[in-house]
Amino acid sequence: MGFLSNRFGLWRVTGWAFAAPGLFLLFAIMGFPLIYSLLLSISSFNLTSPRLWPLVGLDNFLSIGLDPLFWHSLTITAVYTVSTVTAEFVLGLCVALMLNRVVRGRALYFTVLAVPLAMSPVSVGLIWRMLLQPNLGIVNTVLRASGLEGVDWLGNANLALWTVAFIDVWQQVSFVALILTAGLAALPSEPYEAAAIDGANNWHQFLYITLPLLRPVASIVIIIQTINEIRTSDLVYVLTRGGPGVSTELLSYFSYKVAFLGLAVNEGAASSMALLAMAVVASLVFFVTISKRA
Repeated sequence: MGFLSNRFGLWRVTGWAFAAPGLFLLFAIMGFPLIYSLLLSISSFNLTSPRLWPLVGLDNFLSIGLDPLFWHSLTITAVYTVSTVTAEFVLGLCVALMLNRVVRGRALYFTVLAVPLAMSPVSVGLIWRMLLQPNLGIVNTVLRASGLEGVDWLGNANLALWTVAFIDVWQQVSFVALILTAGLAALPSEPYEAAAIDGANNWHQFLYITLPLLRPVASIVIIIQTINEIRTSDLVYVLTRGGPGVSTELLSYFSYKVAFLGLAVNEGAASSMALLAMAVVASLVFFVTISKRA
C-alpha cells in the first residue's frame, strides 16, 4: 500500500509539472488581465489621473448603477443576445438537418459555410456597411429597381439594432450549423431504425430521438454563442458606433465609451465586470436548466 501511495503521489506531482507551463500561460493571458480589471474597477484610475490609489471600493459600481444609459445598454444587450442566439440555433439546426441528408457535394457545402467564419467581424461589418449604404448600397439599389423605397438600415433607430443582429446571425450561423452537423453525424442509427419499425414518422423521430440525443452538443453551442453575443462590440463599433442615438449601444460598447471616450477607466472597468457577471450568470442558469432536465 505504501508503494502504491508513493507511486500515486509521484504521478500527481508529474501531472502538475507537465500542466504547469500551460496553467502559467493561461493565468498570464487570462488571469492577470481579469485581476487587473477588477483592481481598476475599485480604484480611482482615470486617464486624467492614472493612479490606482486610493481605492474607492464599490463607488464605481454605484456610479454606473445610477446611470440610466447603463441600464439601457444592459437591456438591449439582453434583447440582442436572446434574439441572435435563438435565430442562430434555429437556422443552424435547419441547415444541419439538411446537410445531414446530403450525400454528394457535402464538402462544397461545408466550404461555403466556412467562408463567413474565415472573415473577421470588422471585415464583415465593413462589407455590410457598404452593402447597406442608404444611397449607393446594392441592397437599396435592388429595392428601388423593384419599385420599393430605400431604407436607412443603420440610420433608423427602430431598425439599426435588428440590422446589426441580422449581420451577426449571418456570420455566426455557419458555426452553429457545422457543430450541429457533426453532432447529428455522431448519433447512433439504432433508435431511428427501431422507431421506423414502430411506425414513427420523421417529425416524431426528430422530436423524440434527435433533439434529446443532440442536447449535449446543442447545449455547448448555445452557451458558446451566448457568451459571444453578450460581448459583441466590434460589429457595433464598425457599423453604428452605438447609434443612432444609443439604440445600438450594447454593454460592451458602453464600457468602451465610458473608459476611453469619457476618460473614466475605473467606471469602464466596473461596467466590464457587470458584463462578465452577465455572461457568467447566463451560463450558470443554462447549465442548471440543462442538468435538471437531464
